[in-house]
Amino acid sequence: MTSHNYIFIMAGGVGSRFWPKSRNAYPKQFIDILGIGRSLLQLTYDRFLKVCPAENIFIVTNSAYKELIQEQLPDLAQGNILCEPSRNNTAPCISYAAFKIAAKDPEACMVIAPSDHFILHEDVFVNDIRHSLETVARKDILLTLGISPTRPDTGYGYIRFEQKTEDRIHKVIQFTEKPVLEKAKEFLKSGDYVWNAGIFIWSAKTILQAFELLSPQLFDLFNQGKDVYNTGEEQAFINKNYPLSPNISIDYAIMEKAANVYTMPVNFGWSDLGTWASLYQTADKNIGINNVLAGGELQLEETEDCIIHLPKDKLAVIRGLKDFIVVDDKDVLLIYPKSSEQEIKKITERLKEQDKGHYL
Repeated sequence: MTSHNYIFIMAGGVGSRFWPKSRNAYPKQFIDILGIGRSLLQLTYDRFLKVCPAENIFIVTNSAYKELIQEQLPDLAQGNILCEPSRNNTAPCISYAAFKIAAKDPEACMVIAPSDHFILHEDVFVNDIRHSLETVARKDILLTLGISPTRPDTGYGYIRFEQKTEDRIHKVIQFTEKPVLEKAKEFLKSGDYVWNAGIFIWSAKTILQAFELLSPQLFDLFNQGKDVYNTGEEQAFINKNYPLSPNISIDYAIMEKAANVYTMPVNFGWSDLGTWASLYQTADKNIGINNVLAGGELQLEETEDCIIHLPKDKLAVIRGLKDFIVVDDKDVLLIYPKSSEQEIKKITERLKEQDKGHYL
């Protein structure tokens, strides 16, 4: 008998902070960004095969990426690819997934996970996911994994939790969006905070109750299709109704309002690989000069603490760079200080405003 555990991997994002390697037509999750022969999506899929069978793994994506997913995950059944006709943030896609799986299996428990994160200790991760699924099968809670912070990072959201606990599960007191540095230092010192990793575990029944109570617009919209999920009429219903959903994250729609939100602090070597600098921290470095190099041929002098990505047939001669990102990809060359990398997303937005979308 197939288990009641299901995985939903979200793979519809654009990954604009990884531009120019990540493009609209070929975003970050489909790239072998670590240089190991598997894309981040493929690595995520492989990881979850240790949790449940392939038929219980679903990919939630934008319709534009369906063929890419079929190419990268040829063993995945076509019916396990949920195609969104529009980008409306995470709450609508999670609502859709919950209604679909509840119609298939009323006892379903769900893991919602990004497709583009890095996990160093996969066995620890798998054990934590299994423990979480066992917990939500017994308790009507909305569980989010919290990463034990290692530094006062201002790029992540933070979750404050109650220290008293049983079974590693703590009640959530408060969510805080990306804090200023002084606040982040306070959070780290207190020991009462974890990073919000965007990995959620709950039963389909519990999350649907939360949508009905806290986000009735989304609940009513997707509830209209309760008789068409897992039938040949599902995609037509989604194509028509999904674009009508509000553009809102699951954090704002549900997690910051619900009374039954819990977190489990974990430590499995996580990185969201959200930026070039986070990839730099994760990847293997040249001994001595601390460069992360991928592709091409390099002649380096007095160049250190850089991340350099080149096409395989490109020679780069570089002297005198420190703490820089250098990415040569098709029609774009990016040379940018690592310390200012948060500006890269703004650059892509500016190019869009200048009608230079062909570079995106």
